[in-house]
Amino acid sequence: MYGVPMHIDVVPNRDSRPTFLLRESYRDGSCVRKRTLANLSTLSEEQIDAIRAVLRGEPQRPVGELFEVIRSLPHGHVHAVSVAMQKLDFARLLSARAQPERDLVCALVAARLLAPRTKLATTRWWHTTTLAPPFGVARADEDDLYQAMDWLLERQDGIEKKLAARHLGEGAVALYDLSSSYLEGRGCPLAKLGYSRDGRRGKLQVNYGLLTDRRGCPVAVSVYEGNVSDPSTLLPQVLRLKRDFGIEQVVLVGDRGMISQAAVEPWRTHAGLAWITALKSAQIRALVEGGALQLGLFDARNLFEITHPDYPGERLVACRNEVLGRLRGHKRQALLEATQEELERVRAMVERGALRGAGKIGVRVGKVLHKFKMAKHIELNIGEQNFSYQVLAASVAAEAALDGLYVIRSPLAPTEMDSAELVRTYKALAQVERAFRTIKTVDLKIRPIHHRTENRVRAHIFLCVLAYYVEWHMREAWRAWLFADENLAAKATRDPVTPAQRSQAAQRKASTRRLEDGPSTHSFRTLPDELSPMGRHTGRPRGRGDDAPRFEIVTTATPKQARALERLQAITVSPEQQQRRISSWSDSRGEMRDSG
Repeated sequence: MYGVPMHIDVVPNRDSRPTFLLRESYRDGSCVRKRTLANLSTLSEEQIDAIRAVLRGEPQRPVGELFEVIRSLPHGHVHAVSVAMQKLDFARLLSARAQPERDLVCALVAARLLAPRTKLATTRWWHTTTLAPPFGVARADEDDLYQAMDWLLERQDGIEKKLAARHLGEGAVALYDLSSSYLEGRGCPLAKLGYSRDGRRGKLQVNYGLLTDRRGCPVAVSVYEGNVSDPSTLLPQVLRLKRDFGIEQVVLVGDRGMISQAAVEPWRTHAGLAWITALKSAQIRALVEGGALQLGLFDARNLFEITHPDYPGERLVACRNEVLGRLRGHKRQALLEATQEELERVRAMVERGALRGAGKIGVRVGKVLHKFKMAKHIELNIGEQNFSYQVLAASVAAEAALDGLYVIRSPLAPTEMDSAELVRTYKALAQVERAFRTIKTVDLKIRPIHHRTENRVRAHIFLCVLAYYVEWHMREAWRAWLFADENLAAKATRDPVTPAQRSQAAQRKASTRRLEDGPSTHSFRTLPDELSPMGRHTGRPRGRGDDAPRFEIVTTATPKQARALERLQAITVSPEQQQRRISSWSDSRGEMRDSG
């Protein structure tokens, strides 16, 4: 009998943890036998691995005695953005030549995606992650960032031409809308008082118009003074598409306030230019009262086409959304009731003598009517010592007849785009609204704008749009894991008028907060947070001081983290793949905002 080194045998168990046995092999004559010395199943995996190492004759010392970790930084979320920017060839989009300013802008875009902050705070934040070294900005301060913003603004036209070449071609559909953001301070010449889409009355603001492809992928942005009107920004965009981007045939989509009748007239002289927009309420009412638009036709269908001499060479697609009509009716009734309640208070004040004089009574009543916007339905009688009012039932009924009714207008021929596709394409403006929500709120936080000079404000807005460009592609790559509908094909064939319905898979994700294979569903903001625990750790041999050689190791990705990073590899901007995508993508929960 001759002794043989001990070893550990693993005995599988069907429904539980395997059994680990310490055994010794020996020879008994011509037979090899084993004897069990101990059952190790109660030990942890780490303890069993340590016994294996001892049996192999390896010297054993605690890892903490051999090495020390001197720094650990979150890395996974930075790596995800880096992968997306590489797949988009983002650096070459900015400049074909490598230079420090290009690296700084790339770092600013990544920081805006992951942790939107002021420029000074950004230079401090990126040292708390692994962002600074790979982007080459470890020594950058806020002055370097301001210089990089100036460099970016000088190249905006060239960058947007590249984006247009990627995402817009001859005959392309482009979406355009205008928004605003407020500023802190009063030094910027662009800062003006105007209609605030942020609901910040009395705050100085700037306006900016965003141009996207039909899916909502951003292509260009233009910045204007805060009091500029929507239609005045449109013709420069049209000329830019044709002159700067070299697109001779284009269809521009804008809402009814953007592409008005006055804006359309100059366009008729530009060959190759078409538009899709909607009529205003007064225009729809004129069609109804003139008999050109017969409401009885909606009894059998919710969409039909008409023509009218006031809109030569154009098709008018009339639609009625019954669900939206009921919502409009409920809202108007609520506003009327709130208006009457406030007016009753004013009348009571007049009757008890607390409010006298036609002027003072009128001012008080005017505040109520301005608050609820119901003046068109109220008839007033104001005297020096009396006040009464009456709700105009005929006016309310006339407006109610148009609830849920909207009319799309376009010069496109039926062979170029049928009625249903016209409506779907107009509704795609919801993608631009989504872009504004993303840029303004929790994701990119464009506001408030703290810059004081005109060029820095323009550069800041352009930087946020570039960050949204990267985020848009990341969202598409991660669509299956987000609270988003993956059934895009259904959007191209559904009834264009009725409210969009989310697919059953999307509803299940929203209700259960989980995917079919188990992991949690995410918003775009929380998925990078899921990746950030993948840290990069710097270590060195213990006890050898600062001169000891250092090594880096990245936390092994979990299966979920690995799949999320793998999905980003599918990002592409190739025209061939773009053409295979669904032609009309519109917000599954967006409603028709431009109805009468």
